[in-house]
Amino acid sequence: MPLKHARNRRRLMAEINVVPYIDVMLVLLVIFMVTAPLITQGVKVDLPEARARIIAGETSRPALITVDQFGDLYLDAGDRGSEPVDERQLFSRLRAILDERPGTPVMVSGDNQVDYGRVVAAMVVAQAAGAPQVGLITRAPEPGER
Repeated sequence: MPLKHARNRRRLMAEINVVPYIDVMLVLLVIFMVTAPLITQGVKVDLPEARARIIAGETSRPALITVDQFGDLYLDAGDRGSEPVDERQLFSRLRAILDERPGTPVMVSGDNQVDYGRVVAAMVVAQAAGAPQVGLITRAPEPGER
């Protein structure tokens, strides 16, 4: 019977020691706070909304760059209609248009089948020619289309 009394005197500890867990969490918090600003990299992009609205209030007609399904470039500046151009001609003509009318908006329309890199290349040429902003033209989805 003396063993029974010895068991009753020693109580079991039913508490969890959380101090080591708090220390680990604080160390992880500091590591994430230091490394998070270093991880962000990439290109600043203004993402469009799901449903685009028509741009209203544009005073001048935009210069329209079209990239067809074969990757060929066309420039429609309003005076002569849509003309096929290469990247050099596109740069020089856009530069002349933007020098003459600095507020002219530049829009890019790309075919659904064309390589995205080709559309981006047209946007880069427009930006190099002096366009402060380059917009993308899309078509509105048909009812029931996703």
